[in-house]
Amino acid sequence: MMDPSSSSAAVPAAAPAVGDGGGGGGGGPAAAVSSAVATASRRFQHLLDRSTPHVGRRWLAFAGVAAAYALRVWFAGGYYIVTYALGIYILNLLIAFLSPQVDPEVAEVLGEGGAALPTRASDEFRPFVRRLPEFKFWYSIVKAFCIAFVLTFFITMKRQILHMIKYRYVPFSFGKQRYNGKRVASADDLTLPKD
Repeated sequence: MMDPSSSSAAVPAAAPAVGDGGGGGGGGPAAAVSSAVATASRRFQHLLDRSTPHVGRRWLAFAGVAAAYALRVWFAGGYYIVTYALGIYILNLLIAFLSPQVDPEVAEVLGEGGAALPTRASDEFRPFVRRLPEFKFWYSIVKAFCIAFVLTFFITMKRQILHMIKYRYVPFSFGKQRYNGKRVASADDLTLPKD
């Protein structure tokens, strides 16, 4: 016969802690929200991990997101500020994507030798390593378009821009009317007649 104290199946579950409410999760609404956020975060990360090897499909999905944003801006006829900020951010991402991880000029100054092509068969070949990897570039650009799409429902400066155009208060000078009217005489302009 087996001793019941040595079996793990015979060990009763621990009693709920005081103030736990017997629900097992405990902590009230804050703990429930925290648990839901953690679960959603894990599921989202799982989807990202599964999408990593599918480069073409990811960029196709990005094209759909970009087209949805472009259609939203086109039909709404506004959101110039959001689109301008999005363009600057995309340019920043593109520069990081096309730049090497180690700048040869900086590496040369620091004495690290820099990234040079091999000149002999015994030299080590160093492939081009990007400062911003492709997946992070894709993820950042999709996230930027999604945020910009959401901002188009809240941020608009259409009225202000139309007001600026109406009264020609624009940052460039062509097309503005110049006033060369009569100059008002002042006391400094008056000269005494010579004798």
